[in-house]
Amino acid sequence: MSSTKQAKADKNKTEKMDKTEKTEKTDRIDSKIDKTDKTDKTNSTESKTDKMDKTDKTDVPPASFVPMRPQALTSKDKDTRRLVVVLSQACLETHKISASGGDKYALLNCDDHQGLLRKMGRDIAEARPDITHQCLLTLLDSPINKAGRLQVFIHTARGVLIEVNPSVRIPRTFKRFSGLMVQLLHKLSIRSVNSEEKLLKVIKNPISDHLPTKCRKVTLSFDAEIKRVQDYVETLDEDESICVFVGAMARGQDNFADEFVDEKIGLSNYPLSASVACSKFCHGCEDVWGIM
Repeated sequence: MSSTKQAKADKNKTEKMDKTEKTEKTDRIDSKIDKTDKTDKTNSTESKTDKMDKTDKTDVPPASFVPMRPQALTSKDKDTRRLVVVLSQACLETHKISASGGDKYALLNCDDHQGLLRKMGRDIAEARPDITHQCLLTLLDSPINKAGRLQVFIHTARGVLIEVNPSVRIPRTFKRFSGLMVQLLHKLSIRSVNSEEKLLKVIKNPISDHLPTKCRKVTLSFDAEIKRVQDYVETLDEDESICVFVGAMARGQDNFADEFVDEKIGLSNYPLSASVACSKFCHGCEDVWGIM
C-alpha cells in the first residue's frame, strides 16, 4: 500500500513539474511576442519619423510668382508696339422699355426682343450684342493682353467709338454685360470702384486719331488671300504695330473699314466666328513676339 501511495505522489509531482515547465515556456513565448510587437511598433514609428524627416529635408520648389501686370496701354501712347483690335459694326443699342417702376432701358438683342424687332421692321441678325461680348472675353483673357501689348476698341453700328481699358473685367454672363453696356452708352464712361480710372469710355471719332503713329491696318475678310498670322506678323517692322478690324456682326459686307485699312487678309479656308478670328490673331502675335 505504501509503495502505491508513493508511486501516486511521484506521479503528481511529475505532472506538476510538467505543468510548471509548460507555463514557463508559454510565458517566455508570450514575452518574446510582446517584445517583438514592441520592436515592430518602435521600428514602424522610427520609419515614419525617418520618412517625415526625409520629407522635411526635401528641397521645396520655389513659389511660382505671377508676373506683375504692365501699365495699361492708352490711345495717348503712340510708340509702344502692340496689337490693336477694333470690333467694327458692333450691335450695341439701347431701347426704352416701359415698366411699372417707370421707364427702363435694355440692350437690344435677338433673344429677348424678337417681337420688337419685327415691329421695327429690322432683321434679327442686327441685334447680336453677344458677339461683342464673346470677342471681349476672348481678347481680354489672352496672354498678349496680360503682357500689356493689346489695345481694344469697339465701333458700334450706330457710329459710337468706345475705348476699352486692358485691365477691365468684363462680366462673364450676358445679362450682366447687357446692364454694363446700357450704363456705358448712357453715362459715356464706366469708372473703377477703387479709383477714378475709366475702364470703358466713349471717345471721339475717327479711330485713326487713336492708333499708334506707325501702324499697319488690315481687315479680316473671307474673300481675301489666306495668310498665316505668324508669317504675316513677321513682315512688320520692329517698331511697327498692327491694327485689325474685325466685324462683330452675324453677317454683312466687309467694307466697314475700307477708308482706314491698307489691305484685307483671310485667316482660314473656313468661315470663322469673330471670336475665333480674334483668338487666331492674338496667338499669332504672341508666337512672333515671344509672349508665353
